[in-house]
Amino acid sequence: MAPPRSIRRLLRRFGQIDNRRRALLVEAVGCLLLARLALIFIPFPKLARRLGAFVPPSDARALRARDAGPRDHMRLAEEIGWAVTRAARYVPFNAVCLPQAMAAQVMLKRRGVGSVMHFGAAKGQDKPIDAHAWLDAAGVEVTGYPVAAGFTEIACFV
Repeated sequence: MAPPRSIRRLLRRFGQIDNRRRALLVEAVGCLLLARLALIFIPFPKLARRLGAFVPPSDARALRARDAGPRDHMRLAEEIGWAVTRAARYVPFNAVCLPQAMAAQVMLKRRGVGSVMHFGAAKGQDKPIDAHAWLDAAGVEVTGYPVAAGFTEIACFV
């Protein structure tokens, strides 16, 4: 539990953010919580069907996400990336790369912005394999960046 002084400081900073960004942060917290619960209670094969079409990284649909989209889509992707990564720092559970990518994907989809969730793997230091998820939308690196060296993209959801 954070000390009261720290909580007061966070609440004061939260109050200084404009209403639109504050709403995005609240939405991001809710989406991160739902993503975390989904990962705990829903088997991944069933959950994967909700993430989109599973395609290889060389698929044309996956490559299009790296291209710049309309200016308003780019701005939305940047703001949602900011909100999700910021909210992930303060939620009372471990919101690592996959819940962040899932939360941002849901938030973007609600606004009609397409995205691509990438999955990669690398030889691990402490365990046999490390995995990582990251999200692109409208030419913007939304969550999970920078991707560490040594990660090879395995597949993605579009």
